[in-house]
Amino acid sequence: MKIAVMGQGYVGLPLAMAAVEAGHHVVGFEPDQRRWQQLNWGTSYVEDVPSATLRAALESGRYEAARLEDWLVDFDVAVITVPTPLKDRQPDLSDVGAAAKTVAAHLKRGATVILESTTHPGTTRDVLVPILQDATGWTAGEDFYVAFSPERIDPGNPSWKFTNTPKIVSGLTAKCLERAEQFYAGMTQNIVCASSLEEAELAKVFENTFRHVNIALVNELGRLAHVLGVDVWRTLNLADSKPFGFTKFLPGPGVGGHCLPVDPVYLTHHVRTQYGEAFRLVELAQDINEGQPAYVVQRLQDSLNNRLHLGVHGARILALGQAYKPDTADMRESPAVTVVELLRAKGALVTVVDPYIEKEDADSLQRIPLDVHGGLNCGDFDAVALLTPHQQFDLQRVADQANYVLDTRGVMPVAPHIERL
Repeated sequence: MKIAVMGQGYVGLPLAMAAVEAGHHVVGFEPDQRRWQQLNWGTSYVEDVPSATLRAALESGRYEAARLEDWLVDFDVAVITVPTPLKDRQPDLSDVGAAAKTVAAHLKRGATVILESTTHPGTTRDVLVPILQDATGWTAGEDFYVAFSPERIDPGNPSWKFTNTPKIVSGLTAKCLERAEQFYAGMTQNIVCASSLEEAELAKVFENTFRHVNIALVNELGRLAHVLGVDVWRTLNLADSKPFGFTKFLPGPGVGGHCLPVDPVYLTHHVRTQYGEAFRLVELAQDINEGQPAYVVQRLQDSLNNRLHLGVHGARILALGQAYKPDTADMRESPAVTVVELLRAKGALVTVVDPYIEKEDADSLQRIPLDVHGGLNCGDFDAVALLTPHQQFDLQRVADQANYVLDTRGVMPVAPHIERL
């Protein structure tokens, strides 16, 4: 079949490669010129897709990266994998709407349109379907088919990829569900069918809301443990020894990525504005996690004052990591970025090191190695803030060199000059 994948980012490109591997002809629609050029050069910007895999797809003749809508003509399946960000702290479905209109302009009878972008319950039925029907004058479920199948991409996860992660599939009608299930069956090992679009949409946002709330719980526990003089990391390890009824989550500088800081807002905003209901626990978790970067800065400021008798203004601080999770270059909604911004706003002289992120993608970022052979020496700084524990960081060397370290991830060696969040 001819497959159109709308958006070639962290979700769309792995899907496109899986569809090529399954034998389909795939058009990866990517309006961003820089990304489009990289795709045609065979250079992957998505870490879950090696450049060799992309080049093989191009050489097979079954994958084409396109910026022009004409390439979408006569598709059998279109999958929308565009971002659903926040704008002024409110859900922004403009990319979904734009992609839907583009797809509608080239929709043929019998084709299937699948939404994978994470959003609130009702989006597929109330937003996507009307756009497609209004543009064509056809009836969804009869003249063409509509489905929702939430993405479950975890960037950098070596174990769970697109092909082996269970895939939730839902359809507007039974026939729509059947068409979507047939499409994904050739690419994934485990399909889980939902009884309605809204059921699948709610399941997706709840998956991330579950993590969001539990991370907020341990973040607040960490603040309380600090007041009590108790090591929260050891406390969590003790609790984790229970073989039932407990799931271990870890505190940190906040939450980041394309899901956790965003998806719960889609759910809470939708139920509040459309139904007048409050999801109070989720809203509280949002407040806690959004305040975590400021808490990190306050802890660092207090330690500079109490331990080193220094103010944060003019202090030389080395920030290790800007990605939202270890061993990736993904800075989307990264709390590490917020920590650096807050420190600089207070007048701190912050040097940022991240081995994964290109310099043009981050402000004042250094790619200098952390060693004594021409690289950065942690002892040249008043304090080190470990924000993202990439494996490339030699944490023992950091511990040996640094004057003081605030470890926000609980991974540094135990030492008097190292303080865990």
